[in-house]
Amino acid sequence: MLKYAIKHILAGIVTVFFIATTTFVAMHAVPGDPITGAKAMTPEIRKNLEEKYGLNKPLHVQYAVYMGNMLRGDFGISFTQHNRSVNDIIKSHFPISAILGVLAVMVAALGGILWGSLTAIYRNRLPDKVLMVLVIFGVSVPSFVFAALSQLALTELNKRFGLTLLPVAGWGEPLHAVLPALTLGIGTMAFLTRLMRSSMLEVVNADYIRTARAKGVPPIKIFFSHQLRNAILPLITVLGPAIAAITTGGFVVESVFAIPGLGRYFVQAVQQLDYTVIMGLTVFYGAYLVFMVISVDILYGFIDPRIKVGKSAA
Repeated sequence: MLKYAIKHILAGIVTVFFIATTTFVAMHAVPGDPITGAKAMTPEIRKNLEEKYGLNKPLHVQYAVYMGNMLRGDFGISFTQHNRSVNDIIKSHFPISAILGVLAVMVAALGGILWGSLTAIYRNRLPDKVLMVLVIFGVSVPSFVFAALSQLALTELNKRFGLTLLPVAGWGEPLHAVLPALTLGIGTMAFLTRLMRSSMLEVVNADYIRTARAKGVPPIKIFFSHQLRNAILPLITVLGPAIAAITTGGFVVESVFAIPGLGRYFVQAVQQLDYTVIMGLTVFYGAYLVFMVISVDILYGFIDPRIKVGKSAA
């Protein structure tokens, strides 16, 4: 198991290295000037800024400095937010995005397990057909569309009832997280529902299920102790990509709901062509997502011993 974990960690380090390199190359290939913007400046001021940020050095020197700073955990200073480092932006705003992401993952996972189990139990009947139509709708529509529609619907409900059922936007109170977490988790919930349904239908005809029925085990015990327990394993394998989908989807959702999370600052950095913030947040998000995928892989290795057997056999 240790060899399995070390192999995944090394692969993750290589992945983060390529993410950092690709981000550096892409940002320097984008046309535009990160220090001029719309403001006029004298040649002396421009020269001082170029010297400060190392923009007057050859590209390979800039890359070496960038990688060296990144290895030390220093992502640089923002071009547009005066006297504020990228590390400070991450420290201040990532916890907000993390809270929203955790809540969205919980909504997606619990909803996917519940609705997937119901569709499998009522296969080819009305509940199954209705839920699968909703699943297709959830997979097809982007999260920011759900965010806008939910805001419009909630605004009308608040007006009709003459009170605030839920806040439409903002952050600070627990109720502020309800609507963003629901809209952010809908797409992943729909995907997990489909996966759970397929897994449940595959497990229901397994030999150990038929044996349990032949022994007279109560159906409710068969469902929770055998069907659900084994059908949920494939969901664990996709938790890493699911977290990635929710995290990247949160960029726009945070902007729609005026949530001061890290995704909102990333969108602003792209709009303002803030090179250091874009590169720093891209590498940070990439490392975070790689870490989550590796953690899920290692966790699955502990849950399912066949993973270790398969790796050792290979």
